[in-house]
Amino acid sequence: MLRIGICDDVSDARLALQSALERVLELRRGEAQFFAFSSGEGLLQWLVHHAGELDLVFLDIEMGQLDGMETARRLRAADPDLQLVFVTGYAEYVFDGYSVGALGYLLKPPKPEQIEEIVARAQAALYRGLERTFICRSGDTHYRIPVSHILYFASDRRKVTCVTPEREYTFYSKLDQVATEIGEGFVRLHQRYLARAAAVERVEGSEAVLVDGTRLPISRACFADALLALTRAELEG
Repeated sequence: MLRIGICDDVSDARLALQSALERVLELRRGEAQFFAFSSGEGLLQWLVHHAGELDLVFLDIEMGQLDGMETARRLRAADPDLQLVFVTGYAEYVFDGYSVGALGYLLKPPKPEQIEEIVARAQAALYRGLERTFICRSGDTHYRIPVSHILYFASDRRKVTCVTPEREYTFYSKLDQVATEIGEGFVRLHQRYLARAAAVERVEGSEAVLVDGTRLPISRACFADALLALTRAELEG
């Protein structure tokens, strides 16, 4: 399911674009969850507490105090993998989108075939990006977390917490399963901890490592393999 944000300061424009997207997705047998925003400021403030909850954002360029281009720059800084599409009534804005890695643009009023092409490209880009992201689910919400943002995973009974510099994500799973899904680049430190090797700042004796200022324990059973993996990551980095 695509999670789509539509940011436009005109309510009718937001509704029209959502309706057009729903028609295209119905033909493609796809599903989407929509989030509407009337300003760039509102979108950015919402994302502070909902990082990783959008896959694709349509941005009107001509908005109020914070226009679509500046909103895109801030979105790109917060989430390098978020797909951005500009919606504008003026063709001269089109080339500005390349500076923020926009997926594309739509000229108002967008044609169905243009929307279909954008949706197809977004789905393809997200599929390619799965190798660089970790997907987890908490309740009805799916989170797309860039692997490069993950510091470590901590397990507590049947729950696992994914810790990033921006926020924490808690979901039901087992750490062994997470280790299998996340693949290379992560080191098992303890029965309860799995860390991204590149995020480890230093090893403190044979008992702990420091990750972003947080001291995580290393168990005796994991120490030799963890030290080997950390050494290899440092040499390759």
